[in-house]
Amino acid sequence: MAPGHIIPMIDMAKLLAKHGADVAIIVTHVAAARFSSVLNRAVQSGLSIRLLKIRFPCEEAGLPPGCETADLLPSYDLMGNFFTAIDMLQKPLEEMLTGLALSPSCIICDKHLHWTSATCIKFRIPRIIFDGMSCFTQLVTHNLHVSKIHQTVHPNEPFVVPGLPDKIKFTKLQLPGTFNPGSIDFSEFRERVRITESQAYGVVVNSCEQVENRYVDEFRKLKNGKVWCVGPLSLCSNDEFDRIQRGNDQASIDHYDYDQCLKWLDKRKPKSVVFACLGSLSRLSPAQFIELALGLEASNHPFIVVVKGGAEIERWIAGEGIEERCRERGLFVRGWAPQVFILSHPAVGAFLTHCGWNSTLEGICAGVPMITWPMFAEQFFNEKLVVQILEIGVGVGARGVAHLGEEEKPENKVMRDGIEEAVRRVMDEREEGCERRKRAREVGEMAKRSVEEGGSSFLNVDLLIQDIEQLCKNLTSNRSSMEDSIGV
Repeated sequence: MAPGHIIPMIDMAKLLAKHGADVAIIVTHVAAARFSSVLNRAVQSGLSIRLLKIRFPCEEAGLPPGCETADLLPSYDLMGNFFTAIDMLQKPLEEMLTGLALSPSCIICDKHLHWTSATCIKFRIPRIIFDGMSCFTQLVTHNLHVSKIHQTVHPNEPFVVPGLPDKIKFTKLQLPGTFNPGSIDFSEFRERVRITESQAYGVVVNSCEQVENRYVDEFRKLKNGKVWCVGPLSLCSNDEFDRIQRGNDQASIDHYDYDQCLKWLDKRKPKSVVFACLGSLSRLSPAQFIELALGLEASNHPFIVVVKGGAEIERWIAGEGIEERCRERGLFVRGWAPQVFILSHPAVGAFLTHCGWNSTLEGICAGVPMITWPMFAEQFFNEKLVVQILEIGVGVGARGVAHLGEEEKPENKVMRDGIEEAVRRVMDEREEGCERRKRAREVGEMAKRSVEEGGSSFLNVDLLIQDIEQLCKNLTSNRSSMEDSIGV
């Protein structure tokens, strides 16, 4: 129930329909409005997709009206209420399933909707989970749960995660809340998710084997082969409007429409612009936004920066005069930005990202090197994949997670010098920078080939559908045999 989870699920629905499946998408009313244009285009193109709307119980859970996804919460202090509302969806979903003319062959759901496990058992429907994370992250998470090594070290002491194909080090402060809890206690919710995760028939992953092949292989072993990498899902459509609107049909760029943004980029040299966007849930403090803006300015490279954070940040921008000072080489975009559209432009030469998995994949697919600023959840894991394993990024020096809804710790503050240095290294024209850009292009091409006909992800979609077809035949056959044996 957050953009980073819903967006790839919508993409996956279109992808399955392209491969011949009949797909129904169950979403809340706000999510339906957000994705109405992209879904309407998909249906008009002949894809078998239905949209089933379900009411999100905001008021019953103590939420303001319309708070149906995590990014719409006025405060992350309401996250507990939000989880309560998600749990309250079970009854109306089961009523919806009861009313369907045909029972689904399977349900693919976000793993955090843990109650779908009981629902699928009740209705005898195979359940496949989607986690919105990489196989690398899945494997690191599993090995930490098993080894509990993070419990034996000082929070600032680097340790090696055991059992991985590469020597990967973290500190406990860089781990997600499952291993490094914040002040808000989500332990009960996380444990329910973990238990029901193990009960699923299989896992669908938004990744491809070429990007993280050794980690795909190891994760498949853990799941008895029932892992299907079908991504990068951001490549599932070639429609220009889909790329522009991916993530938010209703949004627009304040002060700059798409044509103006495009004209601004068209004036820049190829691979010269740094695009800085830190995700839908990340909310930089004014102090951290100042470091970001001044670091970009000091780098002397053209940049686009997405501005979120409210009145205090806007007052600083106006008072500092940075927007006027950088008007020849800096574009400040308010609110939401068409990330895939911008990254695909020839002028963009680097992506400064929070390392959310969707954004990481979009950067990979664009073939641009990344400047990494992980903030929370599994983002430090994704940074390690980008910087150490793929060698297509440089970190700004982030040292620890800042859990959603909590104040940033002074010792974890990222400084403008670190941002400037990372930008300079990524944009550098000497051997190191050229090699990094070359690798980024190569990884991007591998990702694109994976979704083309005959590619690994393309084939995995067909294998997923075939697996479910066979499973349904087996279930029907077993049910008939059981009924015959007892004389029904």
